[in-house]
Amino acid sequence: MENSNLKIGSWKLEVEAQRLAMGKRSVISQFYLLISIYICSLIIPTGSKAQTLADYQRISAENNPELQAKYKELEAAMERIPQVNSLPDPTLSLGYFISPVETRVGPQRLRISLSQMFPWFGTLKASGDVATLNAEAQYQVFLDAKNKVYFKVAAAYYPLYELAQWKQLEQENIELLASYKTIATSKFKNGEGTLVDVLRVDLMLKEGETNLEILNRKKKPLLIAFNQLLNRDDDAEVEVVDSLDFNRVFVSRDSLLNDNPYLEELDLRISSSEKRSLLAEKQGLPKIGFGLDYVLVGERKGVALNDNGKDILMPMVSVSLPIYRAKYRAAKKEAEYIRDSYALQKEARINELSTGYEMTYFEIDQQADLISLYDEQITETQQVLNLMLAAYGNSGKDFEEVLRTQQQLLKYQKMKASALVNYHVAQAKLNYLMGK
Repeated sequence: MENSNLKIGSWKLEVEAQRLAMGKRSVISQFYLLISIYICSLIIPTGSKAQTLADYQRISAENNPELQAKYKELEAAMERIPQVNSLPDPTLSLGYFISPVETRVGPQRLRISLSQMFPWFGTLKASGDVATLNAEAQYQVFLDAKNKVYFKVAAAYYPLYELAQWKQLEQENIELLASYKTIATSKFKNGEGTLVDVLRVDLMLKEGETNLEILNRKKKPLLIAFNQLLNRDDDAEVEVVDSLDFNRVFVSRDSLLNDNPYLEELDLRISSSEKRSLLAEKQGLPKIGFGLDYVLVGERKGVALNDNGKDILMPMVSVSLPIYRAKYRAAKKEAEYIRDSYALQKEARINELSTGYEMTYFEIDQQADLISLYDEQITETQQVLNLMLAAYGNSGKDFEEVLRTQQQLLKYQKMKASALVNYHVAQAKLNYLMGK
């Protein structure tokens, strides 16, 4: 996708700004505005050329079937609102008198009845509130699914960076070992070195080439795993950045519970259950019906009467009698149990988030310390290697130590790349836990 990308990454900020600006506008109209923002975001073009991780996350948000399924569930929940927020259908009945009923003004031949039942005051509003809160909760489910997809994309993207770094380091190591082999061979020919040095570096060269071949084969499964998250061809190329930033950032634990979609969903479910309890009470109150009967009356023949054959028009009022109270009490208790269930789920989720925060933050600190350690080790090992190379150039001795130090330097470089990847994956997980 070159000309347009899904802008869900900034959608949440736009949505929140719109919700704050809506004031007293109805919740239903708020939802339709949210959907409008979402649809418009699908067609906003981006001018970026090189694709970054954020671009891939937007593509996954557009193409990922799991996220699309959550969005369809949101649309379905919104369609529930007008279903429960409307009056029941009126009833129209038609009756024909096979044996006409004789009256003073003539025989009754046809009866037409029209009636409409009205729930007790506030029942429709309570029904609409329950459906609206459920739709809002489903919107939070969608946001949480979007954040989870973003995290999965990040967790699959950074190993590709690690692979690219390892391949580059391995290639540089092979080139360096090749130069060492040239030097060792020259020393051997001049009688200043031994054949063992040449053979030893040759063995390391073969090991490096094998490692590089294995790394090249490793790219395919990583690409497939990444592209499947974007729901595109398995062999589609992925652009990976050349370097990753490393900035230690402290995030307060207090902000963990702010704006978390999962927790907001549970809050909305709790509110919906409370409204559902109120709805059960309203449904246990009488329903009032208003109707109109029209009776077609034939004329009496051979009789002169006032209103002879005059049709009958009869207004009617009906009231339901909710005398079977067990079902209404059960519905109210059901709503209360569901509310308690959501409250307990929220408490459990807060505990999970707190535990996840501590473990993830430990991982971030650990990887940050390792990155600093590897930086120092790389610098010092490089200095030692330079001194040893200078000494070998003068004496032709201790070539084995030179090779060992070179491999130790390669090890530290690879470990730093892995620690940097682990650091960013942990940061992505922390962002997901915080609902970002």
